[in-house]
Order: sequence, then structure tokens, then C-alpha cells
Amino acid sequence: MFLVSLFLGRAFCGWVCPTGGLQECCTLAVDKKTKGGKLNWIKYIIWIPWVSMIILMFKTAGGFKRIDFFYQTDHGVSVTSPQAYIIFYAVILLIVVLAFTAGRRSFCHYGCWMSPFMIIGTKLKDVLKYPSLHLNVDKSKCISCKSCTKKCPMSLEVMDMVHKGTMMNSECILCGECVDACPKSVINYTITK
Repeated sequence: MFLVSLFLGRAFCGWVCPTGGLQECCTLAVDKKTKGGKLNWIKYIIWIPWVSMIILMFKTAGGFKRIDFFYQTDHGVSVTSPQAYIIFYAVILLIVVLAFTAGRRSFCHYGCWMSPFMIIGTKLKDVLKYPSLHLNVDKSKCISCKSCTKKCPMSLEVMDMVHKGTMMNSECILCGECVDACPKSVINYTITK
């Protein structure tokens, strides 16, 4: 995900992520904006110990012995024991409860332990300024209708970003809802520096 984000930003979140899809289904029942902002740091409290534990376990095991890309998936989904089902359904419940109580894509804002990989990759590509997928804006065409802000599943203030002339936001998942919603084609995808 980190490597993909170096070229596609957080497009995985907007187009492929099954957790995002589950949250979109919940949005059909309750369409409430997520506060985001100051609380977005919560996911890093989950991510830092998680990554630290992986590194510690890697060192304790003595490094790579072999790489098995299909580890425990030779018979399909890797849920092989009753305890694994409990963990799986607990995560599903957490995602659904957050979507209903905290709003649209709230798990992406507060709980996703994968998004920091992509946020770091996106910030790195923005600093290095090489050709990659991102949103471009022509603020002179904007009529301030706020259609882009209303459609944003991440509850971002897209119109404010348009008026600033930059669509750089680490929480943007490049889903294209703002692109489709804009009646004046102010926002579009581009693969440039």
C-alpha cells in the first residue's frame, strides 16, 4: 500500500478498500458528516504500536526465512478458527458502529491502521513532486455551489481547498465524487508533477 501510494496516493481507499465499501453501505442508512480534523491522530495511536510490534517480531524471529504470499489462504479466506471469526466480526461491528455514530467514513478518519502507510506515501510524493495521480483545480471557474463539499465521503471542505487552489489533503481518498459533482468541471484528475 505504501508503494502504491507513491504513485496513486490514497486511491486504494477510494476505489478498492472493502472497509470503505462497507462504510458506504452504512451511509445509505445514515448520511452524517464526520468531524475529522483534530481527531484524525487517533489512527496513529493504533498504527505506531502495530508497526512497532511487527518490527519487533521480525527482529525476534531473526529476519526473513521465507516469504509466503498466500500464507493460510490455500483454502480461501484465512479465517480458520472460531477465535478468528470473533476477531473478524468484532472489526466489522466496530466499522459499522463508527459509521452510524460518528458519520461518513469515520473508520477511515479514526481507526484505519492501513491509512498511515498511504498518508506517508502521499506526503512523500507531494514533497518529491514527480508525476503521480492527484486532483487538479481551476479555481477561476468555481461558482461556490458547494456541490463538491456535499458529495465528499470524507467530509472534507472541498470548496475551501478549491478556493485555495490546491487539493492537497492527506485525508483525500481520490474517489472522484467532487469531480463528478462539480457542474463547472473545476476539479479533475491529472498525472503531472
